[in-house]
Amino acid sequence: MKDIIGLAVLAWPLTLLILIGLAFLVVIPMAVAYAKRTGGSKWRWGVGAFLLVYLPIFWDWIPTVVAHKYYCEKEAGFWVYKTLDQWKAENPGVMEGLVMKLSVQDTAYGDLQIMNDRFAIETHRNRPILLITTNIAERRLVDRKTGEILAKGVDVGSGVGNMATGGGIKFWLNQQPCIARDFSKLTFEIENSGRAK
Repeated sequence: MKDIIGLAVLAWPLTLLILIGLAFLVVIPMAVAYAKRTGGSKWRWGVGAFLLVYLPIFWDWIPTVVAHKYYCEKEAGFWVYKTLDQWKAENPGVMEGLVMKLSVQDTAYGDLQIMNDRFAIETHRNRPILLITTNIAERRLVDRKTGEILAKGVDVGSGVGNMATGGGIKFWLNQQPCIARDFSKLTFEIENSGRAK
């Protein structure tokens, strides 16, 4: 018995889906049988029973999938307003003298991750109304001295828990994230261009 319980815990996503499936297999036939006994519409009672089980669990599944697809197509991406080579040409010798000193501050825009005396990453997170499982993160690479935005990356993710491991009870909400990987490459290049503190 302990082995079965242990297996159910390890395979909790499958266990959860089986329990939900059993709920459908019990509730819908009961509703149809009740409609048959009382002379009601079997179709209406069956659909009503389906919705009674479906909506409390899966109400946000289709809206999350649709919103994730929409925001990935319309907002996710990477934009360069000034290349690092252009910045270096305008600021000769500055990059080599920068000392990495990472810190994070809160601002009106969002989080501000300070990389060094000249560069910071501003991150603003937004969630569409009612879809708390979809997250849109806009990251901007900023020259702290001039306030100029050099690049912007927008990431979109949907899901609950740890998206890398498929965690969270509503694991079916996890969608493949749309990530601006080139933004991370750019910031990595800046981090490795300066001197370590």
